[in-house]
Amino acid sequence: MDISQSIEIMKSLADTSRLQILNSLMEKPQYVEEIANRIDLAESTVSFHLKKLESAGMVDKRREQYYTIYSINEKLFHKTLKELSAFENIDKYVQEKRINDYREKVLKTFFKGKKLLQLPVQKKKRMIILDEFYKKFESGRKYKEEKVNEIILTHFEDYCWIRRLMIEHGMMFRENQIYWINKNYKPGG
Repeated sequence: MDISQSIEIMKSLADTSRLQILNSLMEKPQYVEEIANRIDLAESTVSFHLKKLESAGMVDKRREQYYTIYSINEKLFHKTLKELSAFENIDKYVQEKRINDYREKVLKTFFKGKKLLQLPVQKKKRMIILDEFYKKFESGRKYKEEKVNEIILTHFEDYCWIRRLMIEHGMMFRENQIYWINKNYKPGG
């Protein structure tokens, strides 16, 4: 089990309604209406919480005629708390999550939909933006300058600047107005 699944399980268990649903399902598999009646919650509320529990892998479902029957995931419930919380690379996971959250924040700040509003001044942020442009090009494909301009222009008006920066940073190569991406370049790396 990876750490993200374990976190999702822990979050799922931090809700009283979900714990009530799980306790009910430990007695026997049930359908939404039956669970709602047993624990005195609205069917919509039960459905909402069942989706969260299913997403965390804590419950399974199967179809029986007109009903969807839910049951606990026995395999998961036999895991110990130690198995759910012991990880070898927890520091790596935390660091990757931090980097990904920062990346998402930068993209949200500088993009409106698919359009880049402006290129950041700070190099770290600028590289995140350039990585997004790098992903727009196919590895192994050669592009005429006009096509490169067209691809960039759909996201930012100053295509010359983006194109030049991509070449300067080794993301893309150019020879005789033919361009191709550096397949050895690693976005985010």
